[in-house]
Amino acid sequence: MTTGIWIFIVILALIAGAAGGFFLARKYMMDYLKKNPPINEEMLRMMMMQMGQKPSQKKINQMMQMMNRNMNQNLK
Repeated sequence: MTTGIWIFIVILALIAGAAGGFFLARKYMMDYLKKNPPINEEMLRMMMMQMGQKPSQKKINQMMQMMNRNMNQNLK
């Protein structure tokens, strides 16, 4: 084979590997964040207390639902 064909094959393999790695890493991170959300109810309660608000369970549930809905929309 000529040198030009080898260079073309190497460049094509690098592009395919980079694209494949990107999509695999993206899927892994989406699954990880779905299983382990970055903010849970206890963290939300502490943030509200630091802001000077008295957190009720109803308000915390509303905020968690809003965050989950927003995360699900971003996944689509």
